[in-house]
Amino acid sequence: MTQEYAIGTASHGQRTFACVIQGERVWELARLPGMAGFRDTLAVFEVWHYVDQQLAVVMQAPPVECAIALADVRLEAPLRPRQIFCTGANYRKHVAELTAKQSDPSTAGMTPEERVEMAYKMMEGRARNGTPYAFVKLPSAVTGPYDHIILPNGVEEPDWELELGVVIGRSARHISREDALSVVAGFLVTNDISSRDRIYRSDMKAIGTDWLSSKCQESFLPTGPWIKPARFVPDPQNLQITLKLNGKIMQDESTADMIFDVARQIEYLSSLVRLLPGDIICTGSPAGNGTHYQRFLQPGDVVEGTITGLGTQRLTCIREPVPA
Repeated sequence: MTQEYAIGTASHGQRTFACVIQGERVWELARLPGMAGFRDTLAVFEVWHYVDQQLAVVMQAPPVECAIALADVRLEAPLRPRQIFCTGANYRKHVAELTAKQSDPSTAGMTPEERVEMAYKMMEGRARNGTPYAFVKLPSAVTGPYDHIILPNGVEEPDWELELGVVIGRSARHISREDALSVVAGFLVTNDISSRDRIYRSDMKAIGTDWLSSKCQESFLPTGPWIKPARFVPDPQNLQITLKLNGKIMQDESTADMIFDVARQIEYLSSLVRLLPGDIICTGSPAGNGTHYQRFLQPGDVVEGTITGLGTQRLTCIREPVPA
């Protein structure tokens, strides 16, 4: 059986290249048999079926002579996608947590426990008959697994949202839920950083959410450290998502708690737009955001995000430099 490996982007000396990571060793993808010309990972996912089949053979006995020690490279953002999609309010406990804190005319007089019970009933109905709540995020927000999270000046409530990321491996339009996972190339760790105080604009309440201002700023999508091919992730609905803030666990939940699973999200998105090879789907964040704790990101904070089998990213928060 082939030892598991992952796809990534590495810097070594003055060079940056698409790579394969296996254990404590790294191979430049373009130097492996049959892989000449693959300089970046977007090109890899453009022809993922070929690359996947080729690597399944090559990585059974990879050439030791051209391996680089993992400790000698820096892992960068593993992929620079053309399109990024995100799904909001997609974990049962997360939605129940928010509902318990809210009071509006429909929940007037209810206890927090009664609001939670109502929320779970609502979510079960939504899972059966509803659709995901999806939006887009700019590719320029992507940053690497060990980079800084840049906290913009004027933002008061920058928040974390650790999420399972899905990488698309072939073009897809109007694909069924039953076939949806066949277009998945792999999975990765993503963190949908959000400015809570920028989500709603007080001057334009009727329009609703402002995702550009709240979610698309520089460094607001840490990704990686690598992409694990789908062949090594037998059940994306059985992964543990864990986020630590300065060593303290803030999020710790299974992807089984999703309202809409990965396949349903792909079905829904492909009913609206064409999914392209290399696209990333951020599939929602579980309970335990900063909003819950009323504790938001600050300069000097260290954010660690781990998902079962997909590695750990470790980022330090810094304040955005004041423009000259």
